[in-house]
Amino acid sequence: MTTSLNQADQSDSRLGTTPPRKHWIDRLHHAGWTVFHHAQKHTGVGIVCSVAYFDPGNWGVDLQAGSQYGYKLLFVVLLAGLFAVFLQVLACRLGVVTGLDLASHCRILFHDRPRHTKLWRWAVLYPLYALAEIAIISTDLAELLGSAIALNLLFPSLPLWAGVLTTGADVLLILAFGNPLCTRPVKFFEWIIAALVFAVLICMAIIIAKINVNWGQAFDGFVPSQELFASGALYTSVGVMGATVMPHSLFLGSHLATQDRESKESIYPLSDKVQEQESTRIGSRRERLRNLGRAIWQNFRTLFIIERSNARPKSHEHRENNALEFVQSHLYHGIVDVVSSLLGFAVIINALILILASAVFYYGSGARGSESPASLFDAHTLINNTIGKGAALLFALALLASGQSASIVATVAGQSVSEGFLNWKVSPIIRRLVTRLIGLVPSMAVAIVVGPSGINTLLVASQVILSIVLPFIVFPLIYLTSSSRIMRVHKTSPGGTSNNPLDTLESPSPAIAPVDADPEIPQTQDFVDFSSGKLMTFLGCLIWLVIVIANVYVLVALGMGQGA
Repeated sequence: MTTSLNQADQSDSRLGTTPPRKHWIDRLHHAGWTVFHHAQKHTGVGIVCSVAYFDPGNWGVDLQAGSQYGYKLLFVVLLAGLFAVFLQVLACRLGVVTGLDLASHCRILFHDRPRHTKLWRWAVLYPLYALAEIAIISTDLAELLGSAIALNLLFPSLPLWAGVLTTGADVLLILAFGNPLCTRPVKFFEWIIAALVFAVLICMAIIIAKINVNWGQAFDGFVPSQELFASGALYTSVGVMGATVMPHSLFLGSHLATQDRESKESIYPLSDKVQEQESTRIGSRRERLRNLGRAIWQNFRTLFIIERSNARPKSHEHRENNALEFVQSHLYHGIVDVVSSLLGFAVIINALILILASAVFYYGSGARGSESPASLFDAHTLINNTIGKGAALLFALALLASGQSASIVATVAGQSVSEGFLNWKVSPIIRRLVTRLIGLVPSMAVAIVVGPSGINTLLVASQVILSIVLPFIVFPLIYLTSSSRIMRVHKTSPGGTSNNPLDTLESPSPAIAPVDADPEIPQTQDFVDFSSGKLMTFLGCLIWLVIVIANVYVLVALGMGQGA
């Protein structure tokens, strides 16, 4: 039999045909390399954005939910993760199609309205920018506090205020290696974030493997039940929802989605003078050193320059979206990246944290009842006493990796927000210093004066602020992505297209040519509409309404003294 197969293969090779078995192996090999090639280029935005959904604020809320209600609130974790996926996909589509981030769109939408211009600016745009900055500061505050707690757990002799100062400095050091908001992705930045994300996932998986989990009961928690409406459970569920969906991640995700991941050009191209020197290699060694020193000094000066950008349009009618080829090569890769990263990392890590709290504090030896929720310090102490020092060390390392990665992402998001809303080309170093200093002041004050109990209170308060700000950020995102006027792209056709956006936007019908068009030049005004359909818009409005109702419930509960 083997001889006959070999003879068949030899006869196929002599005839110039490929054996079926080798043909399928080649196809699988080619498909595997194709997937790897696309994943290498387009993976990054989803992992960076997923960090915001399991930051230290989520840790605190998940520990509280698991220690008070067991596995019952896993459904809320899943639902919040699906909400986050939906909104993050909208942000990705906005960036890929239009080439502008959410903050820049908000400025274009509200800064130069044809009627009541100043009213729109001072009643809508600037308050929206203030809310976005409050969200950034609150997020950075939570990351600083979470990282400080992790350092204190790793090094008990290290004071909390010293942990706050340390984590504030090392994030600036990491971000000094490059600006992640370039027109091309900075892979070094994405690899750092990916390493920290995998560190959190691996640490949590090892801890879960060491504890006794009733997996049948845990999976039942992903099914909605009437117990979600029990006394106190609904309030905690709203806390989980508010701590999961982060406003700053929507701003950053839309900005990173504008980057060109197909181009092979260098992110930091050399200047013409340097290129000429490199190509001709003319000049003395002293002259080359002088030119190098001058270039280094000029680059150093640009790090601290704040200038107003005049290149950005004043309205959506005065700008062009990305080319159809760019959108087609980035949009669906970006959506797959976002969905797989948020479901594969954010939802799983949040669920593992809640399962850990449930198994240890609700069903295990550390059961304390629903009146006394567990904190990060409590979780570390009990894990150390019941499971062992190794598991406690992994818990602290996972918290540190979560805090550091989320802090890096929040600082970069602050840079995107300020540049987009203010239309300023802000130096990354200055923007990060400002964000860091604003977050450091209250963190240091609480760490020095109040201590661990005050840090836990401030951590929860930051999540409440983020939950209140979220609806104001989500509404413009839903409006922008549902507008066909904003989300449409010119078709590429042999006849060519008009390069004037005023012509295409003012024409009542695609079949009618612009008034000032040259009849000798064939033109087309066909568009590809990438706006959300009626179903997507309805789902977006429904999610927005749920978030608003949840916020109203939280505010009423806090006013009546029912908040935890």
